[in-house]
Amino acid sequence: MNTTLSPQGPEKYPARGGNRWVPALLVGILLGAAALALLSRQADSSLWGRLFGVLLGRSTRVDVSQPTVVNKIQQLQRLETVVYTVDKVVSGEKENVILPDFLAGDRLLMLVHGEVVAGVDFSGLNSGDVSVNGRQVRLHLPYAQVFSTRIDSARTRVYSRQTGLLVPVDPNLESQVRQEAERQLLQAAVVDGILKTAQQNARTTLTSLLQGLGFGSVEFY
Repeated sequence: MNTTLSPQGPEKYPARGGNRWVPALLVGILLGAAALALLSRQADSSLWGRLFGVLLGRSTRVDVSQPTVVNKIQQLQRLETVVYTVDKVVSGEKENVILPDFLAGDRLLMLVHGEVVAGVDFSGLNSGDVSVNGRQVRLHLPYAQVFSTRIDSARTRVYSRQTGLLVPVDPNLESQVRQEAERQLLQAAVVDGILKTAQQNARTTLTSLLQGLGFGSVEFY
């Protein structure tokens, strides 16, 4: 029995691996894009944030022109930078030039709690007070001033009242003592340097505001 072998080419086997790397590549690209977006959100204010912004085609432009800076500062209006609080005993009395106090005098002691508020008023700021040169800004800072002096009625009380045997209680004495208390509170606040502190705090606040707008150098005069 004869067996005839017909010539055949090399035997073909199915290729191993094929295009299995394609899905892996797609997954890698998607994960990389997600990580890039996450990092760009978490680092918007940093160097990385600016870098990712360029890579993603995003950019943020802040207007730091002179009119804009003036407007931003004017919006602060009356910037309260210091609240000075104090507890003080204030007295008031009325005397008779002839009769002794136990007969015709009227004396009141009041325990006063008050506060003095100071700051800087920017409502009158004009364009000539602000100078912008690139990332440098110069600002004429108005002088600090006292905005208000207030007696806290809820925490203020009459400590003692002594009225002579021959005179009625003077209803105006308490009001007069309150007025004197406000004057003494204001005087104490000024002596303790409230205006200087208000000026310094205003400089600090404005420096933070202007640096937040992108200025690298802030100068006051």
